[in-house]
Amino acid sequence: MASPWEQAAAAKYHEQIALKIPGYQLQYDLLDTLATAALTERTAARLLIVGAGGGQEILTLAQKHPHWSFTGVDNSQRMLLVAEERLAAAALTTRVSLQQCELADWDDHGLYDAATCMLVLHFVEGRERKLALLQSIASRLQPGAPLFLSAINGDMTSPAWLSQLAGWKLHMLGQGITLQQWEQFEQSFGITSHPLPAEEIEEMLRQAGFTAISRFFGSYRVDGWMAVKRGSEQDEN
Repeated sequence: MASPWEQAAAAKYHEQIALKIPGYQLQYDLLDTLATAALTERTAARLLIVGAGGGQEILTLAQKHPHWSFTGVDNSQRMLLVAEERLAAAALTTRVSLQQCELADWDDHGLYDAATCMLVLHFVEGRERKLALLQSIASRLQPGAPLFLSAINGDMTSPAWLSQLAGWKLHMLGQGITLQQWEQFEQSFGITSHPLPAEEIEEMLRQAGFTAISRFFGSYRVDGWMAVKRGSEQDEN
């Protein structure tokens, strides 16, 4: 089933999502500066992009880092085609490998210098499956490697959730998103989109083997985190 973010034609995906999330590109620009700082000693860094369909992370990072290489994993063929087209138009395909599969099913034993998982986790149903995805990412990272993650989050039963959604609705409608598109998005929660409170996401990151967890982006119910793969010499802070 296509996600609510994919209601528009695939070719228009990146345009539509930029209208839906205020600061959409900003989260990738912030990711870039943090990744640049974290990987300053790794000229030829290898990055794992989880949920690479659309190609936004790779486009942002590859254009600024000509010596970095990227492996993107996504289970959506339609969205990977979007990524392929955008990367080809930017002449970036030689440093990119795209795989259509679930991360847990992917037979690759290399360790990466960094990973991203942007706007993916809320589409994974259930805490156990979300944790398993984070653990799978951690297992493919070098100790000390950063993970950049963003997701819709919150307690869907709370007054805070409702007030944030009310503002988000006004933003989307003001950007040209139709009322029908908003209603499809709102009705997706608990069906195709499964947010958890931010505190639970941070706890899952710790359980999956990450430390130094900090938020670097926030926009209505979307937050972005940076975390570091724990090594034997690292503490729990």
